[in-house]
Amino acid sequence: MPGRYQARRGGCGVGTTRRAAVGRVRNGSLPVEPAAPAILTVVGIDAADVSPRPGLAEALAGAGLVVGAARHLATVPVPAGCATVTLGPLAPALERIARAVTDGVAVVVLASGDPGLFGVVRRLRAAGLTPRVLPAVSSVAAAFARAGRSWDDAAVVSAHGRDLRPALNACRALPAVAVLTAPGAGAAEIGAGLLGWSRRLVVAEHLGTDAERVVETTPADAAARVWSDPHVLLCLAEAAQDGPPAGATTAGGGAGMRRDNQPAAAPAGGWALPESAYAHRASMITKSEVRALAVARLRPRLGRLVWDIGAGSGSVGVECGLLGAAVVAVERDPDAAASIRNNARAHRVDVRVVIGAAPAALAGLPEPDAVFVGGGGPGVLAAVAERRPARIVATLAAVDRVGPAVTLLRTAGYAVDGTQLSAARLADLPGGSIRLAATNPVVVLTGERQ
Repeated sequence: MPGRYQARRGGCGVGTTRRAAVGRVRNGSLPVEPAAPAILTVVGIDAADVSPRPGLAEALAGAGLVVGAARHLATVPVPAGCATVTLGPLAPALERIARAVTDGVAVVVLASGDPGLFGVVRRLRAAGLTPRVLPAVSSVAAAFARAGRSWDDAAVVSAHGRDLRPALNACRALPAVAVLTAPGAGAAEIGAGLLGWSRRLVVAEHLGTDAERVVETTPADAAARVWSDPHVLLCLAEAAQDGPPAGATTAGGGAGMRRDNQPAAAPAGGWALPESAYAHRASMITKSEVRALAVARLRPRLGRLVWDIGAGSGSVGVECGLLGAAVVAVERDPDAAASIRNNARAHRVDVRVVIGAAPAALAGLPEPDAVFVGGGGPGVLAAVAERRPARIVATLAAVDRVGPAVTLLRTAGYAVDGTQLSAARLADLPGGSIRLAATNPVVVLTGERQ
């Protein structure tokens, strides 16, 4: 390998590093540096291409320990007599690797695809080890290649060994998402969670093997099928490239959704936008000063789901979508619902619109992380509290409703604080003078689940 220190060759079990002199030895008097730490090399294995990649043969030749799944150990020419560890639980293997490195034994770790993409590299570094990485094509790159689609605008998330909801909410919020799946957190479960969203799914099973199968399907079909593991899921709102799909029920079905190489980045145009940025009727819109505080309290981000109840123009939900959250807007007025769709389309986010009166319209909706209650009264607030989201934000114009709302939330187990916002905006007067024009005061209540 390049660099000052190289593993000795000539068979497995050497596992030590060559001592190197500093500069050129003259008169035999120059001291020799201590041996460098043993080399730890992580090699990505691509089942579709088992030809040796640069550095693999050298790493194996000098290795005293080779670690990998059984299928990976069978793929590479492990030298005869070399110690191996077949991966099961990762923690014992990490301990064995760390001991080997401490003892000066060179180690090779075999992993699927690109080990730096939701792979073993992060765990090795967390254990204080610094590997050299020889990556192969990742399963995500291979899946997009099979679909014949670019993926520089895609988010990559994992549901492997972790809560499925953040990955599912990323699929609900963004136009292109790759999901690394696991048994019980795969295409069937994600498909079931995407019912009501206009998406197409590409499921890539056993990539690079003789059993490889790539299927394009719908969320409903994916939910009804049994899929083989391992598989990678691509969730795509393709209307931005292919035109709006027939029967799309989401805001634009992906048409015009923001697509760039930072799919979950904060919007360049900011948030708490002026009311003129939204279509609305008779000023029935959450004012920008109130919206700024409400959105801050809702804490929208990629992987979270926000309900916007009594959405009106949808301005709060749209701005949560601009910050990466998945959004469901509930509105009983069909004309206002149309405005929500238009506003979402104008700001290039995907908002699922549910037409109906809360609390009845909340039945069957996926569980939210945060809820904005812009209207509906105490019955709606009580129904939301029963769903136990982490945060509830409510705006109240009538002062006599504040006390009962605080009591309701506290009784439901929420810590409550509140702020009255009474903004005054600059307004021009004849002759070049300026006055302050007051907006209606609004109380913003925030409930944090205890």
